[in-house]
Amino acid sequence: MSVAASGTARSARRKSSPLVGLIGDIGGTNARFAIGRYANGQVTIDHLRVLQAADYPRGEDAVRAYLASLDGAVRPRFGVIAAAGPIEAGEVAFTNNTAWRFSEQSLVHVANLERARLINDFAAQALALDHLQPDDWRALGPDDLEGDAGATKAILGPGTGFGAGARVDDGKARATLTGEAGHMAFAPFDDVEAEILRRLTIRFGRVSIERLLSGPGLAHIYETLNTIQGVEAPAIEPLQITHRAMSGDVLCRAALSRFCAMLGSVAGDLALVMGARGGVYITGGIAPDIYDYLRASAFRERFEDKGRMSPYLKRIPTRVVVRPDAALVGAASLLPDLESLA
Repeated sequence: MSVAASGTARSARRKSSPLVGLIGDIGGTNARFAIGRYANGQVTIDHLRVLQAADYPRGEDAVRAYLASLDGAVRPRFGVIAAAGPIEAGEVAFTNNTAWRFSEQSLVHVANLERARLINDFAAQALALDHLQPDDWRALGPDDLEGDAGATKAILGPGTGFGAGARVDDGKARATLTGEAGHMAFAPFDDVEAEILRRLTIRFGRVSIERLLSGPGLAHIYETLNTIQGVEAPAIEPLQITHRAMSGDVLCRAALSRFCAMLGSVAGDLALVMGARGGVYITGGIAPDIYDYLRASAFRERFEDKGRMSPYLKRIPTRVVVRPDAALVGAASLLPDLESLA
C-alpha cells in the first residue's frame, strides 16, 4: 500500500471508530487514570479512577492496579501520561514524588500498548484549552473580558507543586509551551513579602515560586506570618488552613489572602512573559476549591498592578478551570499523533 493510501485508510479508521488510549495525569499526591477516546476532533473520558501515589511503591504498580480494575473491559492501543516533572528522552522523574519514575518504554511493556508518550502535566493542561467550554471555567475578574482571538493563552496553578504552560497562537498556527516556571525565583511585592522571603531564604536557601504557591507553600506562608507577628500557633495542614480561613479564622485568613495576592502577581508576570492576550487560566488542586475566596481577594488587583504595563493586563481575562479532568482531556487529544505513527 502506498503512503497516500495508508494515510487515507488511517483517516477512514479515525472517522469510523474512536482511538482508545490509557490516559494519565500524575502529580505528587494523586495519580489519575482513565480511558480516553478521540474521534472527529472530539475527546471523551471514561473509567476515571484517582489513586493515591503514596499507596504504590512504583508508578508501574499504579498502572497495573488501574488496568486490573478495568477487568479486561477495555483494550487501549496507546498511552499518554501527563507527569509533574520535566520529560527527558522519553523519561520522567517526578519533582514532588521522588520514589516514582516513568519511561515510555516501560509503559508500553506494563500496559501492553502499541505506543506510549509522556508529556509534562502542564503541556496537557495547555492542550486542554482547545477543548474547554464556558461551563468548564469561572471568571476571576471582570466577566465581560473575552481576550484576543487567535492569541496565546497561559495556564498555571498551585497544587502539590506549581506548574505553568501556554497554548501559543499567532493566528495561523498553534504550539504548546511548557517549562518549570514554578522553580523561578519568587519576587516580593511589599515589605511583608520581603520579610517572608528573607526568613524562608535563611531556612531553605533559594526561594522559588513553588516554595510559596503550593499546598506546602501555603503552610510556609501561615507559619512565617505568625512568626513575624510574634504569634504562637501550632503548625496545621494546608487543607485545614483553607477550611479555617473560609470559616473566619483570622490567622488562616491572613495566610490565604496573602497566598491569593501572591498568585495574582505571579499570574500577571507570566502573562507578560508569555504574551497571553488570549487569557490566563488558573488550574491545579487548590484554586477551584477556594474560587469564591480567590475572586474576592486581591488576586485581580495584583494581576493588573504592573506599572506602565497595567493597561496591557487589564484587557486580559483571568479564569479558574473547574473541570477536574482537564489534563486528561489534553493528554487524550494527542492520541491521533500516536496513531499516525502506527
